[in-house]
Amino acid sequence: MNILIINAGSSSLKYQLLDMSNEKLIAKGNCEKIGLNEPFISYKHDGKEEIFEGAKNHEEAIKKVLNILVDKEIGVIKSFDEIGAVGHRVVMGGWLFNESVLITEDVTKKVEALSDLAPLHNPANAMGIRACEKVMPNTPQVVIFDTAFHTTMPEKAFMYAIKLEDYEKYHIRKYGAHGTSHRFVTQELAKVLGKNIDEVKAITCHLGNGSSITAIENGKSVDTSMGLTPLQGLVMGTRSGDLDPTVVQFLCSHKKQSVDEVLNYLNKECGLLGVSGVTSDHREVTKEAENGNKRCQLALDLLAYSAKKYVGIYLAILNGADAIVFTGGIGENSAETREQIVENMENLGVVLDKEKNKNFKRGQVELISAPSSKVKIYVIPTNEELMMARDTLNIVKNLKKSK
Repeated sequence: MNILIINAGSSSLKYQLLDMSNEKLIAKGNCEKIGLNEPFISYKHDGKEEIFEGAKNHEEAIKKVLNILVDKEIGVIKSFDEIGAVGHRVVMGGWLFNESVLITEDVTKKVEALSDLAPLHNPANAMGIRACEKVMPNTPQVVIFDTAFHTTMPEKAFMYAIKLEDYEKYHIRKYGAHGTSHRFVTQELAKVLGKNIDEVKAITCHLGNGSSITAIENGKSVDTSMGLTPLQGLVMGTRSGDLDPTVVQFLCSHKKQSVDEVLNYLNKECGLLGVSGVTSDHREVTKEAENGNKRCQLALDLLAYSAKKYVGIYLAILNGADAIVFTGGIGENSAETREQIVENMENLGVVLDKEKNKNFKRGQVELISAPSSKVKIYVIPTNEELMMARDTLNIVKNLKKSK
């Protein structure tokens, strides 16, 4: 079965078409600047990349993507009927969803109702769902929630020490993010270790422009660094990560800005970008640091130090671990960051093989810990789209069995 994976943003729509008979990618691309000036669609297939005129809205974007996929000259399928199902990424499932589900009108309304908790993401995700339903009304659609993997956290991990009635009324708690990635690499780790998934105890580090670290016990998330929103946790590309909540009040007072303006600042102008004063791109910050830029080096140090603290916390919570896993754009590609995070942790049973760390082959699972390390250290490439496609396939298969 071919499955189309959709990841809709406010002005973008990423897509992948996968053949789930062998889990191979057929084509992928991105609809960028939807509804803005000079929108365009990228289309990658058979080792080629082509660019097409973009779309005015999400519904038009879906139509154009489908028309490209079935085009007689450059298409990869003959008709829409060759798409067996569509899987949609949704950032926030809140307390309402603990697993991927078949999309119904009720499900879509709940996704929209959770927009207060993810105002930049859920409305766009819902737009993508409704656009697909209009263009492909007879094709099963499935929603995969970023937060679902973290619904196994115990109360002591996900609750904040606020008045209980406010938690109950407003659902203010830790939800986490990147759950699809953390779940994928946990499953891959189980294969590498030769264990059942419910035997795995690990710390998974998804490090990219957005970053989070998760404590895994018995194959399940028991704590994670992101909170009510993706602002909490590590220093990231443009996000500040953890800070004293009164910083918001202080900035509002001294910069004469509203709460919304300060939160926008903490989400979009801080992190690597704010400290380095150069860019949010980890690769460029690293280059500048190597050339002697002290602000860039400080930014990298802050990022690694914030990650190191969470690894240490989770080693304590788990009472040790089978493995620490690095994934994501930075986690998979920055040997320097990995080394910074796990250095001087020998007394905790974590010992890096520096040569393996520097010289491993990108794009595959690699063990980079020293033989003396009690806690193994792995680099495992993530594949969120494949995880989403697997969920979609399983739900559609079960749907067919029940008919």
